[in-house]
Amino acid sequence: MGNRLKKLKKIKKIRLHHEGKNTLILGAVALVTFNALLFYAFPTCPPVYVLAVVSIAVYMVLVNFFQCPIRVFEADTEHVVVAPADGHIVVVEETEETEYFHDRRKMVSIFMSLFNVHANWVPVDGTIKMVKHHDGNFHKAWLPKASSENERSTIVITTPDGTDILVRQVAGAMARRIVTYVQEGDSCFVDEHLGFIKLGSRVDLFLPLDAEIKVAMNQKTVGNETVIAHLASRTSHTE
Repeated sequence: MGNRLKKLKKIKKIRLHHEGKNTLILGAVALVTFNALLFYAFPTCPPVYVLAVVSIAVYMVLVNFFQCPIRVFEADTEHVVVAPADGHIVVVEETEETEYFHDRRKMVSIFMSLFNVHANWVPVDGTIKMVKHHDGNFHKAWLPKASSENERSTIVITTPDGTDILVRQVAGAMARRIVTYVQEGDSCFVDEHLGFIKLGSRVDLFLPLDAEIKVAMNQKTVGNETVIAHLASRTSHTE
């Protein structure tokens, strides 16, 4: 708990995500320059004012996209899987996981639109067992084939009682950069940032078949707040 609170203090210093620093600065310069030139060339033309309002709206979408919300999961994190992203549920099903587990798992997928914050959170307390990046295509993120064919990063986390869960950051049709902060061997905690995906994308979770899913299709999720599932206690199963 001490390590978790210590790292939370670092997270609380961030207001806008550092991944968006260059984009926001360059975007602001470009929009200000563009509108200044229009006002200079057409000072009395009404459409110029409309374009200025549209420019501000576009920039505010970018600011929202690169937000870094301060969120603390206040309940007990033991055996709990917390939403790794803002968005809405597009997949809740039992499926064959072919990259790491090679068996059947419960899969929950969260789609993030352009209007969602794109920071990703660690969904469970534990230890990072595997981190692997895959180059790939850029299909629309909500399509089933995106999980296995798109650019993606796969992270396996082992919980304190030995349960492995798989988290997959998946790029979408517009996303061109996936960032994963954790490394193999790291201890990780709910409330910490797992990574960031630029533009439309999704995050997949592969959970044990005995996990109790707490979300439904099309449900809105809030990263580091919405409970996705409860995991069975492996300790109680072996006693």
